[in-house]
Amino acid sequence: MPNVNYEASQTSQKTGGIERFIKVIETAGNKLPHPVTIFTYLSIFILILSYFMAKAGVSVTYVAASRNAAEAAKETTVTAVNLLSRTQLQSITIDFVKTYITFFPIGLVVVMMMGVTVAEKAGLISALMKKLVLGAPDYLVTFIVALVGICANIASDAGIVFAPAIGGSVFFALGRHPIAGILAGYVAAYGGFSANALIAGTDALLAGVTQSVTSSFGIDVPVHPLMNWYVMAASTFMLAFIVTIITEKVISPLLGKFEPEDPELKIPDRSEFRLEENEKKGLKAAGIATVVFIAMLLLLTVPQNAFFRNEAGGLLPKSPLTQSIIFILFVFFVFVGIIYGKTAGTIASDKDIAKYMQSGLVGVAGFLVVCLPASMFISWFGKSNISTIIAVRGAQFLQSLNLSGIPLLLMFVLLSAGMNLFITSGTSKWLILAPIFVPMFYMMNLSPAATQMAYRIGDSTTNIISPVSAYLPVVLGMMEKYRSKGQEIGIGTVISLTLPYSITLLICWMLFFGLWLLLGLAMGPGAPVFIN
Repeated sequence: MPNVNYEASQTSQKTGGIERFIKVIETAGNKLPHPVTIFTYLSIFILILSYFMAKAGVSVTYVAASRNAAEAAKETTVTAVNLLSRTQLQSITIDFVKTYITFFPIGLVVVMMMGVTVAEKAGLISALMKKLVLGAPDYLVTFIVALVGICANIASDAGIVFAPAIGGSVFFALGRHPIAGILAGYVAAYGGFSANALIAGTDALLAGVTQSVTSSFGIDVPVHPLMNWYVMAASTFMLAFIVTIITEKVISPLLGKFEPEDPELKIPDRSEFRLEENEKKGLKAAGIATVVFIAMLLLLTVPQNAFFRNEAGGLLPKSPLTQSIIFILFVFFVFVGIIYGKTAGTIASDKDIAKYMQSGLVGVAGFLVVCLPASMFISWFGKSNISTIIAVRGAQFLQSLNLSGIPLLLMFVLLSAGMNLFITSGTSKWLILAPIFVPMFYMMNLSPAATQMAYRIGDSTTNIISPVSAYLPVVLGMMEKYRSKGQEIGIGTVISLTLPYSITLLICWMLFFGLWLLLGLAMGPGAPVFIN
């Protein structure tokens, strides 16, 4: 009888092809230098590349849309900028500190982590999870985290930070691996950015660009913020289901049991999940505080001349409400966390609140360091105009394929997904692509609503694996907080663990969208797929 290592055989059977693939990518990726070094190299590379592209006179000409729907699209020529010129180098050195300090994820992450940590350290999130877990299976909790994450884009970029932070806290409170919760929240919020059961400011921004194009080209069809809502709302539950399946069947088994490297992290015992009397009182008080907070927010928002409305009396696309999302979320978590802590006895004085906020900042220290070279790279990449040149050349390639109808629309999804690896700003890419593809698809009997939705699917699904994403350091910093013993956390870890999500979301969303197109279902209210 041959000598068979039974234990090794069982392990081999449990490790599927996808898991081995993830391990290979993670191992290869983590052999790369530290993220600080990688972003430093990339920054230097962009400086040198901009010099040679500018000397070669590389440029593109395209019809650019306007952010203002009332303004016509106009022909624009963009040329590569030499960042090594005297003027540009002076600008880089003068604005060095400003570029770092104004790097938008920094303030977002710091403020959100301070607020969420107050609620977490006070015991509010743990108590909520105890109440939720009683009789609730793991997959249901994951589905709720994914659903909340997808709908979190109503808070715009704040949702991309809020969802993984909450996901990690929820999974930790349940005794599960927090990194799985971070990934579920991050992928849902960022990879599912174009799906939502609600209407967000992004819908109004993109619709404004589309309206600018249709007006310029004399296209007389309905264009409004709700024109993709039917597809978005239906996609919300489909994407949440996919995120749940991958998290439960691939990521959680791959991560295994959580054994924190940080001795201060005490893993909750699920067998002891029961609410103490002080926790019940705290939850009741927190519930009342939440109702009061929502009532105050509605009072400041709903009336026609309310505090959070803009001068025209509206809320979208831009108003004090949409611009104060971070403030509102911060105040909510701190307010409800304090009420819970005071009632449950976990906050004795103001010193505890300050201590909790400080502990939240400790977890983002690594993120703040990585952001220094990352902010330079992303800023210089945009200044050089290389990202715009890549986008326009990609669009020209798709036009040269001579496809038509639905296949061309699905190819446009892939183009958008590919471009998103280099330009993660959804509005910036749409300003470039809308004047090219909205009229082109309209001539093929496809509505602007269908074109915009195709763009949004591609624009969303590859966010989580983009090497130029400003949120790569964010999720990396959150994962560092929950490092297991002997676990290596690096860019390879993030990309390898998010790649299965990205590929699956892209394929499933394209199939979903293709079926929607074949059935000829409306994209949104008064927004058909085909122009009659």
